[in-house]
Amino acid sequence: MASEVTEWPSEFLGLRTGLNIPGRRRLGTYRHPNGTRRLVAMKAGEPVLRNRLADIPESGGFDEPLISTPNAAEVEAELRG
Repeated sequence: MASEVTEWPSEFLGLRTGLNIPGRRRLGTYRHPNGTRRLVAMKAGEPVLRNRLADIPESGGFDEPLISTPNAAEVEAELRG
């Protein structure tokens, strides 16, 4: 599993099912035209932890969760172990 801490992503995440308040909050599932399935819970102003789970069978059907949390760097360090 690869993970990284990023800012609010500006790229096209995909077709959305869920809530989107432009520039403030994104919450839902996104399917990109390339087939990437994302679970997104992002809040503006908080770092985003992005994990790539495409090769993990227990991923719950998602390739890439993007989760905002104030302590994203600490969570990433724990995941890297």
